[in-house]
Amino acid sequence: MKIVLVFPPFYLASMYNLPPLGLINLATALKDEPHQVVIIDLVLAIRQGKLQMGRSIYSECASIILNQDPDIVGFSAQCTTYPAVIQIAKKLKVNEPGLKIVIGGHNASFVDRLTLENYPFIDSIVRGEGEITFKELTDCYAKGKLPTGISGVTWRHDSKIIKNQERELIKDLNELPLPDYSYLPTLDKYRDECQLSRSIAILEVGRGCPHNCIYCSESVLWRRRTRTLSPERLVLEMKNLANNYKAECFLMAYDQFTANRDFVESFCHQLIESGLNQLPWYCISRLDSVDKGILNLMRRAGCESMCYGIDSGSKKTLAFIRKKIDHQILYKRVVETSEEGLIPTLSFVAGFPVEDKEDIDQTLVMALQTGIIGNNNPLIQMPTVLPGTDLHAYYGEKLVREVDTYFALGLEFDNGQRLSSDEELIDSNPLIFSSFYNLPCPGRTLEELSLIAGYFPLIVRLFPKTFLILCIECQESAGDLFLQWLSWLRKRTNRNRLTLSPQDCYLYFRKFVTGILNKRDEIKLQHIWDIVKYEYLSLEVGKFPPDKNSFDIDLNQINEFKPLKSQEIIIEKFDFNIPSIIIDLKGGKFKQDYSPRETYLIFKQEDDTLEVTEINSFGKDFIAFCDGKTTFESITNQLYNHYVSDVNEDTFFDSCVEALHVFVSSKLLISG
Repeated sequence: MKIVLVFPPFYLASMYNLPPLGLINLATALKDEPHQVVIIDLVLAIRQGKLQMGRSIYSECASIILNQDPDIVGFSAQCTTYPAVIQIAKKLKVNEPGLKIVIGGHNASFVDRLTLENYPFIDSIVRGEGEITFKELTDCYAKGKLPTGISGVTWRHDSKIIKNQERELIKDLNELPLPDYSYLPTLDKYRDECQLSRSIAILEVGRGCPHNCIYCSESVLWRRRTRTLSPERLVLEMKNLANNYKAECFLMAYDQFTANRDFVESFCHQLIESGLNQLPWYCISRLDSVDKGILNLMRRAGCESMCYGIDSGSKKTLAFIRKKIDHQILYKRVVETSEEGLIPTLSFVAGFPVEDKEDIDQTLVMALQTGIIGNNNPLIQMPTVLPGTDLHAYYGEKLVREVDTYFALGLEFDNGQRLSSDEELIDSNPLIFSSFYNLPCPGRTLEELSLIAGYFPLIVRLFPKTFLILCIECQESAGDLFLQWLSWLRKRTNRNRLTLSPQDCYLYFRKFVTGILNKRDEIKLQHIWDIVKYEYLSLEVGKFPPDKNSFDIDLNQINEFKPLKSQEIIIEKFDFNIPSIIIDLKGGKFKQDYSPRETYLIFKQEDDTLEVTEINSFGKDFIAFCDGKTTFESITNQLYNHYVSDVNEDTFFDSCVEALHVFVSSKLLISG
């Protein structure tokens, strides 16, 4: 039989797509069977220009599939792509009534009966793990038999929907064959079409989750059990992908990557011993399953980034979602992760159906505090209602459609909008397409939550210190103040809608803050002006291109040397001891009173890293004299007359030479 496995169309400019590992696993499982297997990645086809977005996209998809003359078509469907799968399947069946159409994936596994009841052109659903189930199902169809007794299958027989018994989970994942990537274009094709800097491969580390979060379908699908492949198997697979498919980076697909410390340590040590630690990888983890030691080992083993699911800053919300995590360790873990050279991505969720404004604000304040720590990537999402979860079971009757959450995007095929046929399909059955719906939240309107989720991370990245201190100064809700900022910006720029960009923050946020503070009769937190200046200059210095001028100082001609202040640095005076204040802020201390103390800071952008260094008035004046026209001898004479009364000129000159070497090596000065 000819079996065509299809990854449905999806396009979101901000997201890259990777080879669909689930379909690769299915194809690999069928490799020794007397079937011909083809994988069609319609996401890649869009990127390659082989599939055009537009109102006829689903007809084109059906034509691409039918051109393979299939007997069975298997779709891998997640929540976002479920409408596309239904649309394409219908067109396939109209053209080829005898074609067997099968759907698998998380979403299908939980709406199996609903799907078959509503869409008679779909023949069966593979629930849960598909490697064994799909193989048995295709063999059954090849022999012209009904799938009676095949565990893990829901199917139709005339007007009846039959749900076979559950299939036992695969006991040992190591028994699965190595995924055969030859069914798809090479990894560098995906890299180039998605304009990535390197070829990325998904490495399945394990399956399952032992926790019971109200919004998560992962733990339900895997029956709250966890299984991992062995470290030896993972290292073997990484070697195979690197040597034979030119993988340059790995995404570890397993939410509980660090749950078992012995597993992580063994895996990391084997990577280091094999030399594969030169290949970067990133993973998902929980805050309570890492510490400085394991983070250090992971970094040495090649880990570049980690994603932590923080979810909420509200104890009430955490209890509602059944998330058991100690937020006392949050800031410590974020600092430790950054100190070990790993970039933490921090995921927050705002808008659960029990949240008041105060609960949402607690999450926003927590996000700001992590932003103050710095060197992390914040994400804020609205809750997504996934089939199979308790959130779906308890609140399915309260679903409404007002705004699109992140997991509802990707089907905008009609000039940036969804097809009207997709909208009608989604509207027809909230329980099947629940990820496109919202749950009302008592604390905020859905429109407000959408704005916060979409744009608040920009404030967390660019102005977290200023924004949080402004909230404290004005005794204002973080959410209210943010929406006030968006409204102010819309009026200032004469826009038709509320929106925000990094450029907006750079151009206007300082003016917004100044306007608020100037209206106040008294400003209690006087250091806020310095904080505003500090964060603005941190952005300003990033605009400068790096100096390419590299040189050595000729001590024999140093008197005539004409140093020049680097154009990529900014030196600024502050009224308070800003370094000390920032240490307090990073430690969660928000003091009201600081004694004034004149401070000079140098701002410098080194690649992707901001460097801020305190300098004394002598160093500030030294660098200020370096205009590329004044000789070093003249500079030292002016400094001597201004600063020295009890040191001879030779000793002072030697001190200036030493300072010059420091400034040059730090790239604060270049050759005039």
